[in-house]
Amino acid sequence: MNPIIPNVYRLPGLTVGNVYCIIDPDGITLIDSSITPSGPKILRHIKALGYPLSAVKRILITHAHPDHVGSLPLLKRETGAEVIASALERPVIEGRIPIPTLPPDKRKGLARIIVLPTTTLPPTPVDRVVADGDILEVLGGLRVVATPGHAPGHLAFWQPERRIMFCGDVIFRLPNIRLPFSFLTVDMDENKRSIRRIADLNAAIMCFGHGPPLHNAATRIQEFARKVGV
Repeated sequence: MNPIIPNVYRLPGLTVGNVYCIIDPDGITLIDSSITPSGPKILRHIKALGYPLSAVKRILITHAHPDHVGSLPLLKRETGAEVIASALERPVIEGRIPIPTLPPDKRKGLARIIVLPTTTLPPTPVDRVVADGDILEVLGGLRVVATPGHAPGHLAFWQPERRIMFCGDVIFRLPNIRLPFSFLTVDMDENKRSIRRIADLNAAIMCFGHGPPLHNAATRIQEFARKVGV
């Protein structure tokens, strides 16, 4: 297990897509669910921490891409956890509409070459819809931050007292800090504005959807925001 701060872990051994585990007195919250094959590994990690699967109370979803919701059907079925997401990502998670893709008139560079097929996810019910500014009963008050761009209803999650940010795919760290891949991003200009919003919060710890967390992050993220022109 990879501790970040007390009671917050990055689950190890997942091939694609980070999953974060937060332990509170009332149980466990997961952030995202990685790809489909990660599901059994995630369940084993919960048991390794000494908890029954029923201790998982919430699964927060940053956005409805397969590397973030792939194992969600299994996790929901095995834990009974409440699935929490934005209104725009809800119909994608529930399999009612396909995953939004980059419009043809906005495709540049690799995005012109790599065109993703239309994909509809296996449906998982979303139990609770949250929006910008909502505060969740997690980690002493985890705030929802709307960060659209990579996906239309992308969310980040921010704990201001501990200055820890879970930014999903607004920013990658592979291994350097970089933009998300253009061919996977619906609106890169909007994503850059979300980077500025995240940078202005001055997080001390940045937890990415891809790549290891970054400590002492505030200056690095501010520099990156300036580099991408926001």
